[in-house]
Amino acid sequence: MEDKTKLLETFDNPYPDRDYTIEHTAPEFTSLCPKTGQPDFATIILEYIPDKLCVELKSYKIYLNSYRNDGMFFEAVTNKILDDLVSVCKPRYMNIIAEFNVRGGISSIVEVEYEPENYSLN
Repeated sequence: MEDKTKLLETFDNPYPDRDYTIEHTAPEFTSLCPKTGQPDFATIILEYIPDKLCVELKSYKIYLNSYRNDGMFFEAVTNKILDDLVSVCKPRYMNIIAEFNVRGGISSIVEVEYEPENYSLN
């Protein structure tokens, strides 16, 4: 699998001394089912508490669009998105919710979370 992190750009967090939540919703995510080759559509919800860096939105959009022709199961693509964003942004906390559209009468939601050992939301 290619290194998609090169597509992601960041900028300095304007308030690094404060915990605050950023949420981005991308309702037009598309990847391919590796079994059927058919498109899978999802809404990707990214929620994070930045540390020193924030993800730049245009690059995030291009990054998500790069999955359009990739055959990956729901679980794999959701975890890959989290891993890539964590490696680039190094957040205090991050959560990805992938709400996949109905396919074969079943809708699927995959949620993955990252919280470093030295940080607690409580």
